[in-house]
Amino acid sequence: MPISSPHAKDKVLSSFGAAIRAVRKEVGVSQEELALKCEIDRSYMGSIERGEQNSGLIHIAKIAKALNISIAELMVKAKL
Repeated sequence: MPISSPHAKDKVLSSFGAAIRAVRKEVGVSQEELALKCEIDRSYMGSIERGEQNSGLIHIAKIAKALNISIAELMVKAKL
């Protein structure tokens, strides 16, 4: 499947995705469970975690809330 974002694999997106994956694993939630909690398609969640999507603020807020972490804490974990 082609990568849809012109920013795909940008270091910022890769770091953000890796932080989501790390926190998700820390809290013991599968990618599918997280996607369901956020009302995001599982394949889209996977592309976020791989740094292929430039997520909007609404999705970032939903992801942080589902992981029980603040947006600021998520950004710190991503070293952004």
